[in-house]
Amino acid sequence: MRCPYCKADNDRVIDSRASADGFAIRRRRVCADCGRRYTTYERVETAPLRVVKKDGERVAFDRQKVLAGMLRACEKRPVSVEQLEAITDRIERQCLEAFDKEVPSKVIGNLIMQELRQLDQVAYVRFASVYREFKDVSQFLDELKPMLERRREGGHEAAGGTSG
Repeated sequence: MRCPYCKADNDRVIDSRASADGFAIRRRRVCADCGRRYTTYERVETAPLRVVKKDGERVAFDRQKVLAGMLRACEKRPVSVEQLEAITDRIERQCLEAFDKEVPSKVIGNLIMQELRQLDQVAYVRFASVYREFKDVSQFLDELKPMLERRREGGHEAAGGTSG
């Protein structure tokens, strides 16, 4: 394994453990040349999952694209990269379990939105606005309406519980 910092091919593994989902091995390594530490992940090689895009084009499933889209949506939000990597793991696992060879991009987008809705509402709205390609403000407001109604209902219940 080449060091990502100095590019030397002289490292050693200092810690190995299964990832949280159990589908990968996380290895902490130290470069013998520069002394810096870094993490690598080892995964089972499977038949590549293909994504069927809206226009019918087929491309390889790319974890980094999923992660990059969520990173953009979560910019300046209190969400860690580790949380987003865990979401990416779950989405990839769900796609591999539900689809043999090809998964529609719409399924991936919907899985991302479900995860972001639970994690951070601002990130969810950011992602949804790009993913759903809102044509005008009314479509955007239609997406926000259920979230606002749930928040209002939750606020009234909490207020009612403290006054009695």
